[in-house]
Amino acid sequence: MMRYQIDYIDVKNSLKNYIWILKDSHTQEIIVVDPTESSLVQQYCEKHQVKIAQIWLTHWHKDHIGGVPDLIDGSHIPVYGPREELSKIPLITHPLQHENHFKFNHLNVEVLATPGHTLGHVVYFIEETGSLFCGDTLFAMGCGRVFEGSFEQMYHSLNRLAALPTTTKVYCTHEYTLANAEFAVTVEPDNLALKERLKEVQSLRSRHQITLPSTIALELATNPFLRTESVEEFAKIRTLKDQF
Repeated sequence: MMRYQIDYIDVKNSLKNYIWILKDSHTQEIIVVDPTESSLVQQYCEKHQVKIAQIWLTHWHKDHIGGVPDLIDGSHIPVYGPREELSKIPLITHPLQHENHFKFNHLNVEVLATPGHTLGHVVYFIEETGSLFCGDTLFAMGCGRVFEGSFEQMYHSLNRLAALPTTTKVYCTHEYTLANAEFAVTVEPDNLALKERLKEVQSLRSRHQITLPSTIALELATNPFLRTESVEEFAKIRTLKDQF
């Protein structure tokens, strides 16, 4: 059995959040990524007999940090998150910026800055497990809305992620895959890989099954936002998606 395993909690809220769990099966310790609600994480820990070692935050939006205060109440659980958003997430104990590295047991975690959705958004890349926890920057066949940053920032952030190894598994934070696929086929109606993926996603969602993780390779083949060749083209498609 692999030492490190990735699991998820389906929040079942209107925003379709997932809370990602990275577990060390040797120590029964877990990382919690973007905990929307504390009670769901606490129930998970009791059910699986695991202990929280670290909390990782990608950005300040409430559906990503809502559970943190209760989870760390009276404990010394370290909270990792973007240095740029410390004023909005004062509970961060380990502020991070681009190309910082830290450890979870013997795993090396690399931090990449991906501004656009928010100004300080960061993602977590683990080369050893080929895993990317990317919050709301990159979605399956989509990307996050550009709320605080610029289209240019988001375009460069997505290119940064597109340059990761193609086998990298993409763990984004929302089950937006079906809606993203339905939009993507309007942008690239002749993309056969995209049409095929839309069918697979429709089948999974009709059975209420998760569509994640994706991979960088799959996104390069089917995600119109990763396939744009200029900021202008990206901005045009992102604006169309906002109105879709």
